[in-house]
Amino acid sequence: MTPRRIQIFDSSLRDGGLAPGSVLLPDDRVEVALELERLGVDVLEAGSAADVVGVRAVAEAVERPVVAVFARPTQDDLDSAGAALFRARRSRIHLSVRSDEADAVRWAVEAAAARAHEVQLSVEDATSADPAAVAAIFRAALQGGAVAVGVGDAAGSALPSRLAGLVAELRAVTPVTLSVHCHDDLGLAVAGSLAAVEAGADQVECTVNGIGERAGNASLEELVVALRVRRDHYEVETGVDTSRLAAASRVVAGRTGWVVQPNKAVVGANAFAHEAGIHQDGMLKDERTYQIIDPGEVGVRMTLPLGKHSGRHAFARACAERGIVVSGDELNAAFKRFKQLADFGGAVPIDAVFEEVTA
Repeated sequence: MTPRRIQIFDSSLRDGGLAPGSVLLPDDRVEVALELERLGVDVLEAGSAADVVGVRAVAEAVERPVVAVFARPTQDDLDSAGAALFRARRSRIHLSVRSDEADAVRWAVEAAAARAHEVQLSVEDATSADPAAVAAIFRAALQGGAVAVGVGDAAGSALPSRLAGLVAELRAVTPVTLSVHCHDDLGLAVAGSLAAVEAGADQVECTVNGIGERAGNASLEELVVALRVRRDHYEVETGVDTSRLAAASRVVAGRTGWVVQPNKAVVGANAFAHEAGIHQDGMLKDERTYQIIDPGEVGVRMTLPLGKHSGRHAFARACAERGIVVSGDELNAAFKRFKQLADFGGAVPIDAVFEEVTA
């Protein structure tokens, strides 16, 4: 059975750029966009209608992804979006409306279609609106020529089960691409996005490192890796080259200034680090003991950092990797000294351990 293809709509430059304190200059946008193109995202939301210069720079720089601009259903936004996308090889205006703006939908979609190759219409408060009202807006968008419609959870309040039910209901009446956009206010953005995929969504809007306003958006790397690792369950695939996830994370963090927390899933510094002795021993015997993700598939490697909680086997391995062969009483003495030094905290260089042992 051929896996269903999930489109990855990256909003790191638009919604991610709304994180407090973020300032993305045109050069920043271009560097991030080129890295996202190498990563393999399908749609690259380069900015909002107000970011004409930055969006135009991205549109001229990338070749493969669809370049999208976020716009409200106003004449000014549509004119600015069209001007920003003028040189894009494939362009999309991403219209965002609220459930009480139904009257403007068909006009806005038709106006956007005259200014870009394709149009997506999203209802930003869909998860808190009447599903029948959302379906009516989608029908108006389709009549205007939209190629994609989106379910927004702008407040990050929807439980995965609620989102899945809404997506399933709308999927039944939506013949075009059905997208989902989740915020992480309850820490459920990735879970909600996965539930939406299982219910029939075929495009997910997300950001690298989960950046965005307030608590951020669904994390691209977590979403893509979850779909890959659990493809036995979801039976879908994406076009993302997961081996470039770590590189993309570093570029986005560097250009936005938002540091990735060490315990961040998939791309955090500690995501594949095992210091506890019992874990290190298990990993030395079989990496599958405590690790469901192959670190090589996401562009990083597993580490066994030496610290207060490390065990004898990991210490002996670290010695061997440095070309230091010890065993028996010599190993016991060195390990004892290592544990004494580790009690003070911080990294303990192997050389320091043996300097103390042999002095």
